[in-house]
Amino acid sequence: MAERLNGKLCVITGAARGIGEAIARAYLDEGATVIATDKDVATGATLADELGCEFLELDVREEAHWQKLAKQHPRIDVLVNNAGVTGFEDAVVAHDPENASLEEWRAVHAVNLDGTFMGCRYAIGAMKEAGTGSIINISSRSGLVGIPAAAAYASSKAAVRNHTKSVALYCAQLGTQIRCNSIHPAAVLTPMWEPMLGQGENRGANMAAFVADTPLKRFAQASEVAAICTMLASDEASYITGTEINIDGGLLAGSAASPSSG
Repeated sequence: MAERLNGKLCVITGAARGIGEAIARAYLDEGATVIATDKDVATGATLADELGCEFLELDVREEAHWQKLAKQHPRIDVLVNNAGVTGFEDAVVAHDPENASLEEWRAVHAVNLDGTFMGCRYAIGAMKEAGTGSIINISSRSGLVGIPAAAAYASSKAAVRNHTKSVALYCAQLGTQIRCNSIHPAAVLTPMWEPMLGQGENRGANMAAFVADTPLKRFAQASEVAAICTMLASDEASYITGTEINIDGGLLAGSAASPSSG
């Protein structure tokens, strides 16, 4: 079978670990030339050496970093806006609508929303001459439903969902074949979850509790998200734009009630 991304130059943000790393591995397996980016230079560079791809430092909050990327790679075929934060990386702080601080609110939006905005803007410029390309924005299940204890995260991911549609329509109005779609994962087993799951005897119970309302009763693997990213990056998805794909084990298919065994 021919490699599905052969000849495509792909930029991935937040590629040092987790979903971003899985996407980088999948794209390379499909013949793409990958530029892995992350603000974590040490981890990202080590991974890139292992994979045999290029690594660039990119803090998605910094416009100057995007401008530097545009100078180094003025033409690309695929951009995956994957870099994101929950707001709970450094400490458990209030993120509910009443007690979240403006500083914490803005910090989450700076990465998840501003970073995606600047990524889309860069990608349009880098794809417009060829008139074709694929922009993939990693949103979240939390961008489709309210999350009372993580209001900033949910708000930012909902905005990513809607901005994706605006970008898709704009690119179509330009007369291009530049596509933009969003992916909405639920619980994906990545390093982000480790502090909540723990390594002790309660790990199994903790994992089960987090996916108790998920019909498939398990976490997704990062490779399962990467598989959808591969499809959207490929020419197989040439008529898909402005849409969203849920990867949630059936969580949003209906109510939270367990599916009937009958």
